[in-house]
Amino acid sequence: MNEEKETICYCFGYSRLEIREDALKHGRSIIMEKIMAESRAGACNCAVNNPRGR
Repeated sequence: MNEEKETICYCFGYSRLEIREDALKHGRSIIMEKIMAESRAGACNCAVNNPRGR
C-alpha cells in the first residue's frame, strides 16, 4: 500500500496525504484539529473502525 494513501483516521476517513496537504495549505492541520475535537466530544469510534483497534 502506498503510505500516502494510508488511512490515518478510520472514524472520519482521512488519509496521511489529506492531512499533510491540509497542513501545508493552512500552516497547520485543520483536519487533525477536527479529529481531536470530535474525539474529545466522544464522536470517535476507533476501537471498532480501525483494524488495529486504536
